[in-house]
Amino acid sequence: MAEPIVVAMSGGVDSSVAAALLHEQGYEVIGVTLQLWGKDVCTSAGTRLCCSVRDALDAKAVARRLGIRHEVLDLEDTFRASVIDYFVESYRDGLTPNPCIACNDHIKFGSLLQYADSLEAPLIATGHYARVGYDAPTGRYTLSRAADASKDQSYVLFNLTQAQLARARLPLGELNKPQVRELARGLGFPTADKPDSQDVCFVRDRDKDGFLRRELKVGDESGPITDTAGHVLGTHRGLLGFTIGQREGLGIAAGAPLYVVALDQPRNRLIVGSREDLMGRSLIAERVNWVSIPPPTQPLRAWAKIRSRHEAAAARVSPEPNGRMRVEFDEPQQAITPGQAVVFYDGEVVLGGGWISKTVTSDEWRVNS
Repeated sequence: MAEPIVVAMSGGVDSSVAAALLHEQGYEVIGVTLQLWGKDVCTSAGTRLCCSVRDALDAKAVARRLGIRHEVLDLEDTFRASVIDYFVESYRDGLTPNPCIACNDHIKFGSLLQYADSLEAPLIATGHYARVGYDAPTGRYTLSRAADASKDQSYVLFNLTQAQLARARLPLGELNKPQVRELARGLGFPTADKPDSQDVCFVRDRDKDGFLRRELKVGDESGPITDTAGHVLGTHRGLLGFTIGQREGLGIAAGAPLYVVALDQPRNRLIVGSREDLMGRSLIAERVNWVSIPPPTQPLRAWAKIRSRHEAAAARVSPEPNGRMRVEFDEPQQAITPGQAVVFYDGEVVLGGGWISKTVTSDEWRVNS
């Protein structure tokens, strides 16, 4: 009897091919499309969102072509509480969130696993580009980068637990995107040439600041824009939505590029500076999850990524009290941002990761230190 596996089918090409590969391998594939966000957003014209009516229909068409079962799972309330509220509250608190990680933790490898349990299916799968392995000597499941470095999504999966990895299958880990699209074309899938989703999936028309203001029911709260010495350079319309390293939207004419280097919430002050002012060597990470290795008790060397598109940099990672880790880079890194994740690698293997709580610096102007 075929082993049941629940496959998250978003209506995109990646999850379509993931379902097809598992079906070909002999699993009893149950395709599930997650209804995450209200129809008023999901039908927004001109924006590629992750839960549109078209996506659900495309997923159903792929399932029909494969001859597999397909269902729609309503997770709007869970998505609201675990992803959208987290996103909004993080910006309210002056942090820069990563909603993709929250979605993976709570939705794709949380609620979907619970749904699989209700169907007595032992496994789940997604279209993520990453690889799950098993290290027999340690008895641990491991998470590694995808074969296609340009599509690797291991960064956003760092928070998975051993129990989740044991039940997860990632069929695209050894493939690149052109191969995936070619497979989809060969199978006649309507998703074969569908563009990838972009930006934050639940923000329509890419207006993040407008979305945040509507959610928090706030208007403009203007305040000073200053340089690192405290000189006023201009006025902002509200700190909400600004993030460390941002260059666009400052509204300041200057002889050299200026970047957001800090948010001083108590004084409603936006601090800007040069690229050099963005550089930092050290950070503190909290809520650290060790994926492929047990929690270390001694400092270790690793390659650390401080955002999804950051090129991993050599660092020393040292245990701190209360499960925190101090990360000290060999070379200064640009725009270390509280609220983002830092993920540790040993070659291809994801060791673990945590959430950046603060940068460590001697610069007195840094309000996050």
